[in-house]
Amino acid sequence: GCVNTKTVSITVSNPTVNAVANPTNICAGNSATLTGSGAATYTWNPGNLTGTSVSVSPSVTTTYSIVGTTSLGCVASNTVNLTVSPNPTVTASSSPTAICVGATASLSAIGATSYTWNPGNLTGANVSVSPASTTVYTVTGLTGICSNVNTVTVTVNPLPTLTTTASPATLCIGNTATLTASGAATYSWNPGALSGASATVSPIVNTTYTVTGTSAAGCVNTKTVSITVSNPTVN
Repeated sequence: GCVNTKTVSITVSNPTVNAVANPTNICAGNSATLTGSGAATYTWNPGNLTGTSVSVSPSVTTTYSIVGTTSLGCVASNTVNLTVSPNPTVTASSSPTAICVGATASLSAIGATSYTWNPGNLTGANVSVSPASTTVYTVTGLTGICSNVNTVTVTVNPLPTLTTTASPATLCIGNTATLTASGAATYSWNPGALSGASATVSPIVNTTYTVTGTSAAGCVNTKTVSITVSNPTVN
């Protein structure tokens, strides 16, 4: 009728699995690293990915579930949220799209909250540029942490290179001379408000004529030519 007792202990494992995303907010097209702790092996979904750390690149905000298994075979789960922000749609334009050397164009962008233009490292939704040659400008638009780019081309047309002559360059009073210009599409002469590649003049004093030449692209340049008038005195 004698009695004795003895105890035996059972340890119950109750694992806690944790999951973090780094970073927690990404832009569409970028990636984040998901990392688990508290277990020995891990499976992540969606994607059925395995490993302590996995790289993911969802196109929309996604909640990932993690299932962790300890070395004893115990299982625990958790979730982590990865926020995905859309990239802005940036539209760029130039007014005008073509300029002459020395002129300016206004570049404009919409679709984001802040903008940087290159070349030039200019900032703002609207900027003025005066390139010396045809240039492709790239604008980077930023909204929050996300950005996108677009381009716009400013075409730069050269000024016409004018050549002028007077025949003859010296004349007697009352005679005429022919002024000739080349290098542009249209011409205007002053004084006299004459037009054309050639103009006939009959100055009574020494006169310097200015020709304004306009190219087919609408760019303007000027050049001068002088006529000496001989006014002899007979005694």
